[in-house]
Amino acid sequence: MQMKKLYDKSEITFAILSIVVYTVTMGNLRNLGDDSPYMMAGLIVISAAMFLFVKLNGLEARYGLDRWAADSRSMLWFIPLWIIALSNLASGISPGYPLPGVIFAVISMALVGFAEEMIFRGFLFNAMLKDGNARTAVIVCAVSFGLGHILNIFTGHDLIPTLIQVVFAVSVGFVYTLSYYRCGSLLPCILSHSLTDVFAVLGSDDASFGFNMFMHAVVIVICIIYSIYLAKKSGTSSDQ
Repeated sequence: MQMKKLYDKSEITFAILSIVVYTVTMGNLRNLGDDSPYMMAGLIVISAAMFLFVKLNGLEARYGLDRWAADSRSMLWFIPLWIIALSNLASGISPGYPLPGVIFAVISMALVGFAEEMIFRGFLFNAMLKDGNARTAVIVCAVSFGLGHILNIFTGHDLIPTLIQVVFAVSVGFVYTLSYYRCGSLLPCILSHSLTDVFAVLGSDDASFGFNMFMHAVVIVICIIYSIYLAKKSGTSSDQ
């Protein structure tokens, strides 16, 4: 009830609070390892809370959870989104965890896709779009989504790979945000985001640093081209 009052009073505040709570919680959960059953349990609770908040307050239509994109053809059938997801399998399939850790990690990463799309594209983007112009909303949501990955430094990841991941996430963030703005449905973004993270768990870690950099560069180029296309289609290339 209190969260709904906060939501009704200020969607921006609600979105920012959601981001803070999520990032702090995830920072602690990821220290347990992506294959941890406790991380999976935590993400189940987080995702269930978001879903119930939206469902009980009749917000499915507001966040495009009640429909698929109406005009998939103009979205190029979201093919760039599926390419982004599949890029994590470019070096082959070789999960880094034994069973049942793989199962825990796959479920966790699928839920991360749902939770982060709800927070950044659902709560934050819609709140900013309501109170400001589309261009600012797109930029803030994409950049904040990418910068959130800097927290990986505090979970044992090296600096350079983390910074590369941040750049990668910012570029993907623009694609997800513009895709949602253009098609009005959050479902393609949730599906692509979840698959991207799940395939990261299932993909092989044996590829060389050079190959990983090449694949990141390919995805970033795809994101730039697709983002430009979506911006022109949606009109965010000019102030609104």
